[in-house]
Amino acid sequence: MKFSRRVLMMGAALGLAGCASKFKSYRGPEVTRIQVFKGARIMQLLSGSTVLKSYNFELGFAPAEHKQIEGDGRTPEGAYYIDRRNPNSRYHLSLGISYPNINDINNARAMGKQPGGEIFIHGTPSLYAGQDDWTWGCIAVTNADIEEIYAMVNDGTKIFIYP
Repeated sequence: MKFSRRVLMMGAALGLAGCASKFKSYRGPEVTRIQVFKGARIMQLLSGSTVLKSYNFELGFAPAEHKQIEGDGRTPEGAYYIDRRNPNSRYHLSLGISYPNINDINNARAMGKQPGGEIFIHGTPSLYAGQDDWTWGCIAVTNADIEEIYAMVNDGTKIFIYP
């Protein structure tokens, strides 16, 4: 009995040792700003004026221009901030972007529409790996990249999204 119990415990410990956590730690300079260049598909994390890291990404299925209404497949442009995080995202991990702001809401209402929401920086499920511009307006990076970004970026960090 002792032998089989010991074998089971060792097997469980070895199984857990092989699992890598998606939650990374970061001890570097504070990320004070995120810059997203939609046309170039480059996202930069900055501390002050120093670029700490750059990432490639995919956008919504209609990436040109500023998001105006729910379902348009566009990614917002302008100044926002990271307003939430989702450790249980369907897209591995995700950081929420504060879209829509009051201007976005008013512009959509003027068209008789809703502005939409739920815009995130998130990972990429294997189903979409290698596909171009497949989201509904979010910014999609690789799962390895979102693990790093999730660790580096705090809620409240400013994000500037450029055409």
